Amino acid sequence: MTTSATPPSGPTIARRVLAVLPGLGLALAIAACATGIGRILPVLGSAVPGVLLGVLVRLIFRPGRPATPGIELASHPVLQLSIVLLGTQLSVGEVARVGLTSLPVMLGTLALCLTAAWLFGRLLGVVGDLRTLIGVGTGVCGGSAIAAVSPVVGALSADIAYAISTIFLFNIAAVVTFPAIGHLLGMSQQAFGLFAGTAVNDTSSVVAAAAAYGPEAAHHAVVVKLVRSLMIIPICLGLAALVRRRQAAAEVAAGQAAGEARRTRSPRVLRLVPWFLVGFVLMAIANSVGLIPTALQQPLGSLALFMITVALSAIGLTTDIAALRRAGGRPLLLGALLWVTVTLSSLALQLLVG
Repeated sequence: MTTSATPPSGPTIARRVLAVLPGLGLALAIAACATGIGRILPVLGSAVPGVLLGVLVRLIFRPGRPATPGIELASHPVLQLSIVLLGTQLSVGEVARVGLTSLPVMLGTLALCLTAAWLFGRLLGVVGDLRTLIGVGTGVCGGSAIAAVSPVVGALSADIAYAISTIFLFNIAAVVTFPAIGHLLGMSQQAFGLFAGTAVNDTSSVVAAAAAYGPEAAHHAVVVKLVRSLMIIPICLGLAALVRRRQAAAEVAAGQAAGEARRTRSPRVLRLVPWFLVGFVLMAIANSVGLIPTALQQPLGSLALFMITVALSAIGLTTDIAALRRAGGRPLLLGALLWVTVTLSSLALQLLVG
């Protein structure tokens, strides 16, 4: 006599799945193409083609509202989950094997890069998230660091795309020039591995530059690069605390009650920690104690990189090209200055600690 009541949750879940399929499917298709390009041109990787193809697709036809839920899913939750999976590539043993001589070079190079990013960024007028992304991407590990930091600071897709493109440009410059620099300076295999691992950003470019110098250099460079990736954790925690402090200051300025503002200024420590960083650390610990089988490490690493490519493809689909034009060439100049800073500081610190 009467129709059935509110439908159960099953159809609702089905509708949600159907809602994300157009945008997610588009991001997956672009990521698959980008991955194919990366396999043909390993030095290019897959992240940069993913962003550029996403931007190109947006220029040809702007994805409509039906694609929005899937694109948002790809550019945020998928990105965060990929960072968790990257933890499977690290272990405490790898960190220990790097040795005391490597850590001063890594930490010193990172500190100088972040300081230079703040200084040069202010001088050039590159402010906000774009300066942060270029600085962290250059100082830590390129696209992976940008991927980890962007959800913490709430970076715009245009800033993410610009930062990744800038990092990629100087990765290529490093692959072309670093082996020649190493031979000119008469660097040993291990010394060049440390140089490449601390001064080149994305893993594919680190491998390309170090492998051109020798197999021992390539192995050492990869270990240094993996340990360097751990610096994502304290940087993200610091940025999370800074973002929360700014939010609290904005709320106070907006006239919130003093008591509520004080509560915001003193958050629990756990609330400062992004969930995906917790997952990253737990995965690294699990890998260290042997809970992740060796046979699964390579597939999980490949899956993490593919998920990053999916996320960056989605970010490309939402990139505001007009905003990139307004940014001009100053962020690119900032990237160049930071690349030179990291290159020279890595060489100088090796000389000092050697």
